[in-house]
Formats: sequence, structure tokens, C-alpha cells
Amino acid sequence: MSETREKLLQVKHLKKFFNVGRNATLKAVDDVSFDIYKGETLGLVGESGCGKSTTGRTIIRLYEPTDGQVIFDGQDIAGRLAKKDLKTLNRRMQMIFQDPYASLNPRMMVKDIIAEGLDNHLVKSVKERNELVYRLLKTVGLNREHANRYPHEFSGGQRQRIGIARALSVDPDFIIADEPISALDVSIQAQVVNLLQDLQKMQGLTFLFIAHDLSMVKHISDRVGVMYLGNMAELAGSDDLYDHPLHPYTKALLSAIPVADPEIERSRERIILKGDVPSPIDPPSGCRFFRTRCPMAMDICAEARPKWHEVHKGHWVACHLHDE
Repeated sequence: MSETREKLLQVKHLKKFFNVGRNATLKAVDDVSFDIYKGETLGLVGESGCGKSTTGRTIIRLYEPTDGQVIFDGQDIAGRLAKKDLKTLNRRMQMIFQDPYASLNPRMMVKDIIAEGLDNHLVKSVKERNELVYRLLKTVGLNREHANRYPHEFSGGQRQRIGIARALSVDPDFIIADEPISALDVSIQAQVVNLLQDLQKMQGLTFLFIAHDLSMVKHISDRVGVMYLGNMAELAGSDDLYDHPLHPYTKALLSAIPVADPEIERSRERIILKGDVPSPIDPPSGCRFFRTRCPMAMDICAEARPKWHEVHKGHWVACHLHDE
């Protein structure tokens, strides 16, 4: 990714800790840094519990950051914000949630769900409001007749389309899609991903696409970041990461992707991870990324945390195997 492209979002040393009682602290996100350029899609992947969703929710201020900077379009939004600035931020940054049913109010009709952001941010007449709702429904592949129905009357894929229409209603610049397809059937997943790609081309949107389906992430993302236990392990262009992974954890994840060719699938080597992911309440010393499960761990991995650095143009990694 060329450095001449304009950065829309810069995440610098972001941390989000939770007090879980008995003087214990859960380090869900611990010193994460990355940039997102205008008009691109950055995929964020990792095992369940690695902190990728917490990262997205902290960026959009659903969670208050413990430390670090989140610079959005030149403004640091991680600290205290005036009410007016926070309202502007809420309009420019929107989120598509994982569960398309739990994220929709079951007592509201679709037209009111989609227009909720309009009512808060963009004052419209009733006629303008309804026309915009109908236009958004058409944009996401639904009909104007759906406006007067309730969420329970729709399938999972249709509900996710409603969630997308709600996110688009206030004309945002940046959308965080938090595992938007994981609760959907495989056939519907492709439809939703294609819809997001079409919307990005039409409206110039920028996406942070959070998921655990590595094959789908490659399909939609310009660049991909890999998280492990609250940290970034690797970040590179989509093709570069999949063709030339550097981190042992990334290699293990990629080896788990099924191959359509049965001959190749039977003969290829799969990296089996031993042991469980350590607790983010009591992470291991040194390289928490992978030391307790890495087949290539060295003595230094137990002693020092690896530095997050750029190995070659656009390819970042945190691993002592690739120290400068």
C-alpha cells in the first residue's frame, strides 16, 4: 500500500483493559497499532477471544480506550470529546454487528430502525425520511414494502441487509463490520460480502472487516492484520500475507484453510497447534503471541517481547525470527 495514499484512521498503541474483580485485569487489547487508508478494506482476523472485536468497538468508542491514540481524519478521538464532536464522530463512523437479530430492536418497524440515525443526525421531513428509507432498502436488495415489517419477519440474510441499510443511512465515511457474515448461511455470506464491495465502490467507503473466515477475508480485503491474545502478530497486503506469511501463527491459520482440490487437500501439510490460548488475565512473559504454542520458539521468546516492525515494504510482523 503506497504511503502517498491518505490515511483515514491511525491506531497507535491502543489498549483496552477490563477490571474483572479480585484485583485482576483482562488485557483484551494490549498495544495494537495499524493504519487504514481511505477507500480500502482492512481485514482483521484471529481466533475467538483474540481481541479483534474489542479493537473495533474501542475504535468506535463503544468502549472507552484504556490508553493509546485513535486518530480519525486527523483528530485524536481516543480522549475526551465534546458532545458536538462525539455526535459528528457517531455519524461518520458506523458499525455492522455480528448478530443481525440481536442488533435490531424487535419492537420497531424496519423503516424506524433504518431512520433512527437520520432522526438523531440529519433532520428530514417525513416525506424525505421515507423516500431515503425506500432508497436504502433498494440499495441493499430489499423492497419498499419491507419498510412496514418487523425484524422477526425476515431471514438472517435480510436482517443483516437491514443492519447495513441502517449503517448507511447517515452517509458515513468509515464502517466497522464486526463478523457480519458469521451468523449467516454460506450461500448468503457471499451475497452480503458482494453487497459490501459494491457499496464501497459506489460510495467510496472505508471498511474494517473483522472475521475469522480467512478465505472470505482474502476475498474482500486489500490488507489483512492477524491478531493473537490482544496483540498484532502480522499485517500485510492480502496476497502478500497469504502467499508469503512470516509469523508462525499466521502460517498455522492459513494451513487450516480447506483446499477445493481433494488431491491437494489429502497431501498438504497442516500445522496443528498444541495447547490452549493463554489467559489474557495472566499472559505469558516475553512473546505472548505464540511462545507457549510455537514449534519454533527460542530462548529469547520467553525473555523479551518482539518488536512490531516493518520487515519489507508494507509487511509488518512481531516475531523474533524476523528481528531487525
